Formats: sequence, structure tokens, C-alpha cells
Amino acid sequence: MPGLTALSAAALAAAVREGRLSPLEILDAHLERIVAHNPALNAIIAVDAERARAVARTHNRQGTLAGVPLTIKSSLDVTGLPAECGSRLRAGNIAATDATLVARLRAAGALILGVTNVPEFLMAWETDNALYGRTNSPWDLSRTPGGSSGGESAAIAAGLSAGGIGSDGGGSIRVPAHFTGICGLKPTPGRIPCTGHFPGSVGPFVQLGVVGPMARSVADVRLIFEACAGLDWGDVRAVDLPIRKPDTAGVRVAWFDDNGIAPVTPEIRAAVRAAAGALSAAGIEVEQHYPSGLDGFFDLFILFFVQCGIVFLQPLVDELGDRISPTLQRYWTKALQRQRPDFPGLVLGWAQRDQMRLTLLEQMRRFPILLSPVCSTPAFRHGEREWNVDGRRVEYLESFSYCELCNVLGLPAAVVPAGVSPEGLPIGVQVIGRPFEEELVLAVAEIIESAHWTPKRTLADATTLG
Repeated sequence: MPGLTALSAAALAAAVREGRLSPLEILDAHLERIVAHNPALNAIIAVDAERARAVARTHNRQGTLAGVPLTIKSSLDVTGLPAECGSRLRAGNIAATDATLVARLRAAGALILGVTNVPEFLMAWETDNALYGRTNSPWDLSRTPGGSSGGESAAIAAGLSAGGIGSDGGGSIRVPAHFTGICGLKPTPGRIPCTGHFPGSVGPFVQLGVVGPMARSVADVRLIFEACAGLDWGDVRAVDLPIRKPDTAGVRVAWFDDNGIAPVTPEIRAAVRAAAGALSAAGIEVEQHYPSGLDGFFDLFILFFVQCGIVFLQPLVDELGDRISPTLQRYWTKALQRQRPDFPGLVLGWAQRDQMRLTLLEQMRRFPILLSPVCSTPAFRHGEREWNVDGRRVEYLESFSYCELCNVLGLPAAVVPAGVSPEGLPIGVQVIGRPFEEELVLAVAEIIESAHWTPKRTLADATTLG
């Protein structure tokens, strides 16, 4: 059947449960598309075709993700597949078991197609490494699909898989979703277990790093989220919280397009304002407002992500020596310009982060949802590290500060397409919520999705772009 790879995860699962499609024909359609388009994209680094076919042949046609082909970021364990995190230091590392969320996806009926490319140790907002090379955007091969879940976003946007799992310590789900015109959810730490992810979310990274769903629609993101969420004692932030039905009645939304750190391009500003207009048209009260008390959050991100990251990465970088990938080398050179945190600085920063979170959550009593840009620009060209936006020089880390806020403060956030650049590149907006209110975040994102952004080409045909 033509067009199977363009169908949503929800539509595929429904067709399997109702007997209109078989898991095997869905799987074969996606495998054929991988053969046709993955060489140009370099999104999937290992395909588990034979195991997936064996599962598809004996599939019981049950589950919320029955017969749905998914991909998994290669920083997560998938039995029998590489779990190398893009590094020569882990070359040949094969996962012996499934990460908790992968096992849950299989239990929901999903077919795991394979694992996707990442930057070395996930330390970039583009995807390139010395093991597998560079991943390209399906919208423009000269541009990046983002990072560190860039292989995942490229695969999903191009129809190589119906959805999948990324991870996010500073925008690594949301930036790739924005760059490739798909949807993604960074959940609250603990809502989806990080068990089986490398590097682990421990120490200062407990509040920063999470795993979460990515797909071509908000409904599919919700479907994957519901299959993955739940208590698991392998995650230090584990919570036992049932899925709830959201209610958008009476919700107020504060939107902003400038955080005082990095300006955004006119088309991104227009997308945020259009998304705010869509919510207003749907009867939701919206107001332009940037929360107070957030001064210094970018410095806190530098402290916990970069300065603390140096401490954790130093032994790995030392062991890599000249085998380090150029992408990680660029990050490492820049990171070394920052001092390692001293003990008083770390303790005071921790306290400042907690107080800032309390200050923001008090304001979010009035505005449970915040609407913002994802970053300063649409998808950038491979290797770029700074941009001129509204006459100002914007550096790499600053550009992604709209995402970094949510990691510093442990807030859930979704990205949904809401615009298109003059070059035809997709533009997403970020819907931010209060801790453990992912269901409301997705409900608001779905309102924006229903009102906006019709791409010039369908996502399934995106790989026709050069």
C-alpha cells in the first residue's frame, strides 16, 4: 500500500488492531524507505531488520502501538544493537538488554527498527561523530537536523520511522524537532525513566537530563509518552504518577519572544506570535509577559552543564586522546575556557537554582503555560557556531538558551511546528508547563498544531530536497 510511511503512529496502530494492515507490510514499507533515503541522511546507524521481521510475523495485533515502527537514539540500550553514544571510546559496545522505556514500547506492540546517530557523548546541537559521520536534514542536506537527537529527528521527519525516543539535557529533543518540523516532548525529570541511557542522569545532571518521545504529530508524541511513562527504580528521580486527562478550560498562557540573552529571527518571532494568536482564537487567554526572577539562569546552565560537564568528561577525553571527534573537540576547547566549579560555587548555584524555580512556579500559578521560541534561528548549516540576528552576534550556547531554561529548572516542554522560514525551513515553538503537567503541555501544543503550519512539501516527501 503506497503512503504507509506517511501515516501517523496512531493511524498505523489502529489499522493493525482492526486487521486492515499487517505489521509486516508496515515494517517492510519503512525498511524500503530506509534503504532509499538513509544513505543521504545518515540518520539510522543500525537497523534491526531480521528481529523486527520475526516479531512482526508473530505479532498479536494488540497494544496502543501495535505494529508501529519506531527508532531509538543510540544513547539508549536496545538489545543487540550498538550503544556507543557516538564515541570511538565505546566502539563495538552492544547492548545486552533493553532500556526500561524500550521494553515498555515493545510491550505496547511497537516494532523497534533500529538506533539513530548522535554527536559524541551528546555534546552538540548538531549530529556528527568520528564513528558514523554527519547526519543531514531531510529538508536541506547542507543543514543539520540538530542534536543531540538529530539522527532521530531526521529519521522521523523523512518517514523512515513513525516516531521514536530522544534525550534532552539542554534542548536535545526540542532543537531537532524545531529544525526538522516534527514534534517532541522534554518531560519532567522522573516522568519517563532514564534507565539504560548513557551518560546517566546523576549528580548535577539529575535535573538537566531526560528522555522523551518524538513524532510527526502531537497525538503520536502523546501515544509514545503514555507507553513509556511510569515508575522505574533505575531512575534516581523516579515518580509514580498516572496519566491524567488535561483540562485547558481557564488556562492562561504567557508568551515571549525575547529572553534578554539571544534575539530570534523575524520568522521565529512571527511563529511565536501566530501560535499565541491561535490559542487566543481557541478561547485561551494569552498575554505577552516574560517572567521575572530569571536573571542568571543562563549562568546556572553553564555551571551545571558546561563546568560540571568538564569534571565528568575529563577522564573520557583524556582516554580518547587524538581519537576525539571534531565536534566534541570544538565543544571541549570552548568548555575549557570556563573554570571548573569550586565547592562553594556549586552549593550556592544549587541554592540559586532552587530559589529561581520556586520564584517561577509562583508566577506560573497565574500562567500555567509559557509560550516561547525554541532557539534563535531555523536549522543552521553544518559547522556553524555563531550567527548575526537583528544586528547582534549570537553565540552557539546562547542561541539555545530558550531551551536551556527548562533544563535548569526541571520543567516539561513540547515543541510543535508553527511556521516556515523564507528558505522553506520549518520553525517550531516551545510550550512550557509546570512540573509533571505534560498532559496539559501536549493539549495546548495540539491546539497550536491544529491551527498552523502547512509545509510546502509533506514531511514524508522531505527527502526530495537537495
